[in-house]
Amino acid sequence: MNHPGKIPDIAMPDSDWWQALWPDPEAVLRGLGIDFGVSVLDLCCGEGHFTATIAHIVGGIGRTMALDIDPEALVLAKNRTDNAGIPQEAIRWFECDAYDLVGKLPSNPEYVLIANTFHGVKDRQQLARNVFNVLKPGGQLAIVNWHQRSRDDTIVLGEPRGPQTKSRLSPEQVMDAVIPVGFKLHGVVELPPYHYGIVFDKPKVS
Repeated sequence: MNHPGKIPDIAMPDSDWWQALWPDPEAVLRGLGIDFGVSVLDLCCGEGHFTATIAHIVGGIGRTMALDIDPEALVLAKNRTDNAGIPQEAIRWFECDAYDLVGKLPSNPEYVLIANTFHGVKDRQQLARNVFNVLKPGGQLAIVNWHQRSRDDTIVLGEPRGPQTKSRLSPEQVMDAVIPVGFKLHGVVELPPYHYGIVFDKPKVS
């Protein structure tokens, strides 16, 4: 189903090859700095490949927020979290445009995750600015991307996977979009076999 605000060039991977690519999503998320007690927004959560694991890590009621513009994807994400044994009250779900965050969330998250989406964003700096505006001071933004390699070289279960080669971003391209809105670089995390994560800090109020 197409939606006016849906980000192009982003196809949801099926569960089999996603599981083959990242068999331990908890290790991925902890490597990015997500920990118990942190309030996290899974932005452009899609079918919820990380959402249930985020809720498992952070614990508590309402510490996990998941947002996507596609209602069909959100239904699948909710089913996934149900199947993982995560109580629905542990996650707050939002059907919303990622460009229109201000005033839409019940609280400001301490951490925002954008996984496998940023390459398809038309106005990356505007999206980063919107995240900056809703993130708590001292909070973090993590962006997970495929490395800027040929799609023919990123093989999962015997087939090329991921976005088209021309759509892939280098870490420097991501930084060029995000840092100008006020974020500071925290670090780059390798996420084998084909991804990297960049973590940014929103400065604390002095």
